[in-house]
Amino acid sequence: MKKSILIVTSALSLLACNKINEKIDQTVQETTETVKQKTQAAVEERVKKTVNESIKSLTNSEDIQFNQVFPNSGGFISAESGKKFVFPNGTKGYIFKYKADKAELIPFLESQPTTDEARSDKKARKVDGQNIVDKISFIEKFLPENTIDQSILDDIKNDESIEYYKLKRFPNNSTIIYNSKNRTVLQYVEVNK
Repeated sequence: MKKSILIVTSALSLLACNKINEKIDQTVQETTETVKQKTQAAVEERVKKTVNESIKSLTNSEDIQFNQVFPNSGGFISAESGKKFVFPNGTKGYIFKYKADKAELIPFLESQPTTDEARSDKKARKVDGQNIVDKISFIEKFLPENTIDQSILDDIKNDESIEYYKLKRFPNNSTIIYNSKNRTVLQYVEVNK
């Protein structure tokens, strides 16, 4: 009889331990799932907030002329438009769209004064545009419709005649996208601190 009671008690204890284990596993899984959902929601909210702040800063941008950033530009630039903006992190930048001849533009930009010659490039570097195209494609996903002229983005991504240049004349760091077919230039200037 004692053996039977001992066996029954052991079996009930084992069954109770299994039930407790199942309950613990279930609780851990539910807690893990809840934490994952809350983390994902927090990350999505943070990304959305950062993108909205960036878009707000761009939509609160102000018009600026090329010669306000690059004085003495002469008459080789036409059909110009430009925007000055400040990102949420405080970085100031400019975006210019204009028409110019590369033979005049590149030497002009290379001759711009710098506040730190050691940190500046002497010559513009022609670069592979894939990294630039990838960044534009990434940013494009977050922008609301009609923020940027879609045909320009399509040209940048698909036109083989587009040339890409980088030039740092501290504090200005320029990315130049040049369409040799129609001489259109998109220039992004980041102002380093």
